[in-house]
Amino acid sequence: MVPPCTKSSLKAKYAYVEARSRRRRRKLPQDVPKGHFAVYVGEHRSRFIVPISYLSHPEFQTLLRRAEEEFGFDHDMGLTIPCEEVVFRELIASAVM
Repeated sequence: MVPPCTKSSLKAKYAYVEARSRRRRRKLPQDVPKGHFAVYVGEHRSRFIVPISYLSHPEFQTLLRRAEEEFGFDHDMGLTIPCEEVVFRELIASAVM
């Protein structure tokens, strides 16, 4: 049998994990299908939903490095790609992606 103090600490840990999980589910956009993520592109921050497979493409990785250099990782704007929308559309429409 588990000592009572351990049971209560397990209950507290479980409650914490459950609460954190609920917060994460609330933050996830409902219109982004599994296996995809949202990015914001261009001056007007147009929103695109792209498959996670794009993360392995060199051209997309270059855009991510540029985003890191320009915006860093600690901002509230979502994943913003510093690229003109027209160029981004061409990139994702190309056979490379």
